[in-house]
Amino acid sequence: MAKGKGPILASASQDRPSPGVDPSYTEGLSGGSFHGHTYAAQVARVAVDRETGDIRVMGLVAAWDVGTAINPLGVEGQIQGGTASGLGFALSERIIYDGSRVLNDSLMDYRMPTAVDVPAIEPHIVENPDQDGPFGAKSAGELPYVPVAGVIANAVHDAVGVRITDLPITPEKVLRALKAQRQQA
Repeated sequence: MAKGKGPILASASQDRPSPGVDPSYTEGLSGGSFHGHTYAAQVARVAVDRETGDIRVMGLVAAWDVGTAINPLGVEGQIQGGTASGLGFALSERIIYDGSRVLNDSLMDYRMPTAVDVPAIEPHIVENPDQDGPFGAKSAGELPYVPVAGVIANAVHDAVGVRITDLPITPEKVLRALKAQRQQA
C-alpha cells in the first residue's frame, strides 16, 4: 500500500474468554459491563483551496461494527451525530487561553459545526454480534467521533500533499504547510 498499489486489506481474530462480571463493580448500574470491541472505517472527501487554505468536507462514509444493531435507525443517528461532532474537533474547535483566562468563552467565539458545515454522512452498519453484549450488541455511542480528525488530516494530505498533525486543522496551518512545501521544492 505504501507504493500506492493494491487495495487496503486486513484481517484479525481474537479468542477471548468471557470476562465475567463482578457484581461489586456494577452496583447501582442497570446492567453489567462487557468488553466488546467496536471496529470502524471512515473515509472523507475534501476540497482544499490552495490560495486560502480553506478546507471543505464534501462527504464522509462511516462504517461501524456495532455487534447487533438493536435499533438500526438509532445506530445510524449515532454514527452521523458522532461523525458530525468529530468535524468540529478536526477543523475548528479549540479553547484559547491567556494564562488561566479563556478568551473564547462564548459560542460567538468558539466555532462549532452547524448544519451548514456538515456534509452528507453515509452511515454503514456492520453486524458481528458480540458474545458478551446484550443481544450481541457492542458500543455505538460516541465512538464515531474518534477517527474523524485522522480521516480529515489524511484527506487533506491526499488533496494537497501536506501533513497537518496539530488540531484543529485550520486554513492558517494549511497555508503555512503549503508555503513550507513550496520553499523546500
